[in-house]
Amino acid sequence: MKKALLIIDVQNGMFTEGNEVYRSVNLLENLNELINQARSAHTSIFYIQHNGPVGHPLEYGTNGWEIHPKISPQNRDVIIQKTTPDSFFNTTLEKELKIHGIEHLIITGIQTEACVDTTCRRAFSAGFQVTLASDTHSTWSSDEITAQQIINHHNSVLRWFATVIPSTEIIFNT
Repeated sequence: MKKALLIIDVQNGMFTEGNEVYRSVNLLENLNELINQARSAHTSIFYIQHNGPVGHPLEYGTNGWEIHPKISPQNRDVIIQKTTPDSFFNTTLEKELKIHGIEHLIITGIQTEACVDTTCRRAFSAGFQVTLASDTHSTWSSDEITAQQIINHHNSVLRWFATVIPSTEIIFNT
């Protein structure tokens, strides 16, 4: 079954000094490990880039909109533009996955309770096998609960839609 690594919204605006996404350094390290493994196994990598409206941290065309330089895409990688939490809605993602013969998605990125959650559920509903890297998605604390509690909750809930495992257990070459 052909796999692809999907990296959602890991853009500069999510790493603003003083308001960085939870465990930002660890997130980037884990993503780099997965990217290196995927590249070594000649696995397709899809970057999802959110296009926010004027004033949004991911405002289209601004520095905040750019994909984080520590995980920069290469020429062979596919970059999909989106405007909603659903990486499939009104995008070319599903078409591109089919062109590449992808049947299994390894999902990572930001924001756990929004774009990551929505994309996991949508990928499952579209018939893809889905793996969520449990330590390679992140968010911010809310007024009610911590970022770690949000991540833990979604790792538990999304087991209905995905195999949820740490990034160190993900294997690309099979």
